[in-house]
Amino acid sequence: MASWNALSPSIVEYFEGEDFYRCGYCKNESGSRSHGMWAHSMTVRDYQDLIDRGWRRSGKYVYKPVMNQTCCPQYTIRCHPLEFQPSKSHKKVLKKMLKFLVKGEVSKGNCEDEPMDSAMEDAVTGDFALINKLDIKCDLKTLGDDLKESLKSEEKKKEKTSKKEDSKELINSQAIEEKLGSGEPSHSIKVHVVPKPGKGADLSKPPCRKAKEIRKERKRLKLMQQNPDGAFESFQAQGQTPSLFPSKTKSNQPKSLEDLIFESLPENASHKLEVRVVRSSPPSPQFKATFQESYQVYKRYQMVIHKDPPDKPTVSQFTRFLCSSPLEAENPPNGPECGYGSFHQQYWLDGKIIAVGVIDILPHCVSSVYLYYDPGYSFLSLGVYSALREIAFARQLHEQTSQLCYYYMGFYIHSCAKMKYKGQYRPSDLLCPETYVWVPIEQCLSSLENSKYCRFNQDPEAVDEGRSKEPDRLQVFYKKAIMPYGVYKKHQKDPSEDATVQQYASLVGQACSERMLLFRN
Repeated sequence: MASWNALSPSIVEYFEGEDFYRCGYCKNESGSRSHGMWAHSMTVRDYQDLIDRGWRRSGKYVYKPVMNQTCCPQYTIRCHPLEFQPSKSHKKVLKKMLKFLVKGEVSKGNCEDEPMDSAMEDAVTGDFALINKLDIKCDLKTLGDDLKESLKSEEKKKEKTSKKEDSKELINSQAIEEKLGSGEPSHSIKVHVVPKPGKGADLSKPPCRKAKEIRKERKRLKLMQQNPDGAFESFQAQGQTPSLFPSKTKSNQPKSLEDLIFESLPENASHKLEVRVVRSSPPSPQFKATFQESYQVYKRYQMVIHKDPPDKPTVSQFTRFLCSSPLEAENPPNGPECGYGSFHQQYWLDGKIIAVGVIDILPHCVSSVYLYYDPGYSFLSLGVYSALREIAFARQLHEQTSQLCYYYMGFYIHSCAKMKYKGQYRPSDLLCPETYVWVPIEQCLSSLENSKYCRFNQDPEAVDEGRSKEPDRLQVFYKKAIMPYGVYKKHQKDPSEDATVQQYASLVGQACSERMLLFRN
């Protein structure tokens, strides 16, 4: 696992122009449009900045919808876990799970009123035409295994010659080390402040809570400890002592999310549920040991829920889509005990996996990627249940590292009824597609009723503060050398090259363009 101050830089390969593919929501054969790049490696800091600019990953493919052109605009949505209070429907799901665990009761009636898929379902969920494209791009575009080795050797050479050379063409080793991280970012990652509404309460602020209640909640969260080996975290819904997860609260106080999830079960409970968080990239021993069982759950899910033929959800597809990740595993001293990177959150019922949530743990958030589950347990509304567990997980991680305080739910699509449920996890914000500031969802809904595409920032003078202002400072990886784009372009004669690089810079922003390496050949 990489240390915080010895990270490789992000290396990306940008695909010029726009991708046109079948929309997984409205089924338009070529209506979904996005920009994309292949991430050979990526730091969690860079990915955090990218998703705060509307990007999203599927495996190692990172894409950004062309919001004003795509048929179903996809707005990045984030929830505030620290202020989250479960709704009546959320409590209904948690109580349903509790009854099943205690008495083995199975809910009667149709459960289609609950979303079949959790907040982890994104634009590529049912769109395997795009996945097929990625297969081709992966074969044609993936760099050789010696890419990182050549990068390291180049850095060593520059370390030896940096004192003798006064070259303006190549970045010296000191600058590289500074950009790769030295314990603290060279400048803090910006958290946009949402303009206050003109009238009424400020919806971006958490509701008032008693200090005593806050202290109690923090104490309870601190008692959730990871296993000593640190390889995975285990939260058992059965066998918890009342002191850890008290099931009773004062009559004038509603039960917290933790009270509802971790309520103590009797010794003779019918079922036992355990949730484990295992690192998927690089794969941990626990991940490897459970790979086949996890894949079989995925295969059944795709065949029953998404009507895939038996030969479609292959092991290689599963690996590329849900196991491969460009995110570097990072474990800084001030970060969460499990570290940053990509993980699988496995739901074990009576010793077998029934669901898996794919998540990324980033500097500021837990980011949902996907959920798949055994269709035989659809009656438990596992999509909703897993989202609530992930919110509770984000709250726990916040106790370990205070800057991690959000839960990213992927994309909110107001024009698609199936995806509007994400707005029920509140308080939550939507990302303005033009200025990249966060706006409370309550302030966005009326605009979305009138138009699929909206600029949420109401200040007409506001601009994208993180936009590319100095494209010549963008970093390029060319012929095993790292250089600013201002140097690289002097040797290029293709006029289309500049347009491609300028487009890339505008989409990733100035900060990422200076840290990430854009591969050119």
